[in-house]
Amino acid sequence: MLTSATLGHFIDGAYFPDDTRPMPVTDPATGEVTKNVAMASVETVNHAVAKAAAAFPAWRETPPLKRARIMFKYKQLLERDADEIAAMITAEHGKVIDDAMGEFMRGVEVVEYACGAPELLKGEHSKNVGPAIDSWSEMQPLGVVAGITPFNFPAMVPMWMFPMAIVCGNTFVLKPSEKDPSVALKLAELLTEAGLPDGVFNVVNGDKIAVDALLAHPDVEALSFVGSTPIAHYIYQTGTANGKRVQALGGAKNHAIIMPDADIENAANALMGAAFGSCGERCMAISVAVCVGDATADAIVDLLKEKIAGLRIGPGCDARNDMGPLITDAHHQKVRSYVDLGVEEGAQLIADGRTLVVEGHAHGNFLGACLFDQVTPDMRIYQEEIFGPVLCVMRVETQDQAMALIDNHEFGNGTCIFTRDGEAARYFTDRIKVGMVGVNVPLPVPVAIHSFGGWKKSLFGDLYAYGPDSVRFYTRRKTVTQRWPSGIRENAQFAFPSTNS
Repeated sequence: MLTSATLGHFIDGAYFPDDTRPMPVTDPATGEVTKNVAMASVETVNHAVAKAAAAFPAWRETPPLKRARIMFKYKQLLERDADEIAAMITAEHGKVIDDAMGEFMRGVEVVEYACGAPELLKGEHSKNVGPAIDSWSEMQPLGVVAGITPFNFPAMVPMWMFPMAIVCGNTFVLKPSEKDPSVALKLAELLTEAGLPDGVFNVVNGDKIAVDALLAHPDVEALSFVGSTPIAHYIYQTGTANGKRVQALGGAKNHAIIMPDADIENAANALMGAAFGSCGERCMAISVAVCVGDATADAIVDLLKEKIAGLRIGPGCDARNDMGPLITDAHHQKVRSYVDLGVEEGAQLIADGRTLVVEGHAHGNFLGACLFDQVTPDMRIYQEEIFGPVLCVMRVETQDQAMALIDNHEFGNGTCIFTRDGEAARYFTDRIKVGMVGVNVPLPVPVAIHSFGGWKKSLFGDLYAYGPDSVRFYTRRKTVTQRWPSGIRENAQFAFPSTNS
């Protein structure tokens, strides 16, 4: 593992040192700078793409079974170093160590799914579609593909992308978040140890310069992105304008409906984890609880207030804590400003996390859990993604009114309903205009054998991440129709061929 004060990149199977344009990486729990990371130049990005392009022809011809065997080995190595990688996540992101391990293992599940490449890449075959004519389809790789990933899941989200891209026969360039870059380099190191040929997987650390270089490079065939909606929209527009295939996953404002018949205690416990786990820095976090009826809302608010008071908040390396710090001081200040705004807008601040003091960590990015009641649709704290430990409670009279709130919001990433009523649940799952839906499940993140993606401004592009959609995204379908001469000379046919011929 590279140990210099400034992290570079990983290109063509080796570390690529770079001391240009260093950016500090901080420990969110202390605010101290722990290392620097180099921001790649256009030339460095082009070098990584060139190495990926050079590796593509041989990797394309590598049988899917051999690719899968490398993934099997990779999975073993990931599990071997799981504790080390989880500690890396916590050190740079700040999330509690158990949460870091949970994120990491969800990524490993996608690696496990990628081990099925020989089955996933099987085409279709039809014999005698016409007289002595056979037809079949193949899924062929695209070439060099790229991924741009966010700070909140430095292990899981990259593993949503590159394992499937690689087993499909592509080569890959990853641009991880510059806020927590070490994990991506570790993932690259283990791929090389697993036997992946040099140049098939590359990591370039960087900022917008690196992003724009990937978007503009003519050899990058496709690009995957996860991040905020404004950037997702920019990535999609720029990438498609440059002729690339793009999937860009954006922001969210995820609602949970609590019905009067719900198990209120279980619903409150689920909301605690879904709203405040990972300090709310999840695109699937529940940030709005829509309570049907004032009695339901009163009960939920009372329980949440009590449970928030018992939250253990501190450094993520202490497994006894429930919640760690926010990623950076700048983000900490941004989330605090939303809490200030909510008070100005007239929402009732039931729990004020701004008063939190973590002993011995005066310069850490800590913010306690915040709970607003009486939130209305016109408030910015409802309309905008806060991406922090802030939960808004809204009150409606009927399930249809709750669903209308969700359907009218610009985001459609995830949602859930808490109820004991099967009819209400079925009505909700069938009619709600959201891409990922849970019933008594607050974070309905699909497992690796399904695909992840939202609706509306939560996704730009036609295909979801990982699962079956990833095979479709990282391959092109080619259909071959074949006929061998039978020895009988035939006359020219001028009518369009059909199966009736």
